[in-house]
Formats: sequence, structure tokens, C-alpha cells
Amino acid sequence: MTPEEAAAFLAEQRTVTCATLGRDGWPHLMPLWYVVRDGELWSWTYAKSQKVRNLERDPRCTLQVEAGTDYAELRGLMLDCTAVIHRELGDVSGVGAELAARYGGADLSAELEAAMRKQAAKRVALQFVEERRVTWDHRKLGGTY
Repeated sequence: MTPEEAAAFLAEQRTVTCATLGRDGWPHLMPLWYVVRDGELWSWTYAKSQKVRNLERDPRCTLQVEAGTDYAELRGLMLDCTAVIHRELGDVSGVGAELAARYGGADLSAELEAAMRKQAAKRVALQFVEERRVTWDHRKLGGTY
């Protein structure tokens, strides 16, 4: 995918799978909703979640967003990232408000921000700083594999 195609793909998709490394070395994969800020994926999650504990030990993670059912329509991207954990209430609630707007259609209002501040006390914002990108789009193969 071109950078423009990848940006459009991220805008239309809704779930990213985040792979972190557990203490025992096994991958830990979890789905997250996300927003794109200045070309970077951001999410939020509970501060005590396993993925956050894993990222506190090792901030490396791999993200994957994919679409398609049949082989000829598979497309997606994989991002190797360094996760930055944000704990400041304003940062966390801001991401929560953006997620609510993207997934629930809520307006980015003062009321929404206040509601997100209540939830943000138990959460963190995750900023995924991209280190490497791999994309694929089997629709471009024209039926030749």
C-alpha cells in the first residue's frame, strides 16, 4: 500500500490487534479500538491490564490491522512500534473522548470530556511510535498468486 492507501485503510478499519511480550516470553495479543493522531495510532486501556504490564517491562509491540475474507481480497498493515504510556489525566481523557467520537458518534464536547475524565482515572493512553511498517493488498495481485 502507498502511504495514502494505508492512511485511508486505517481510517476505515476499526480494530487493531496489539501483540506484547509476556513475562514468560509468550506473545500476548489483544484487540483495541484506536484513533490516528498525526499519523500515529493511539488507544486507551485499563492501567492494570496485562498488555500495560507487559509494555511497562518492554515497550516493544507489534500492531496489525487487517481486512478481507477471501485470499484475493486480503489487505492490511503490520507496525512494529515502541509504546509510550501516558498517565496524565488530560492526555488519557482526550484519547477517550476521541475514541467515543470515532466509535460512538459522540460530539467532542465539554460534557464528553468530563465523562471521559471519570473513566480516565483507571486508564492509560497508549501512543504507538512506529519503527517499521509492512503492508499488503492482495486485491492488487490481479488473481495471480
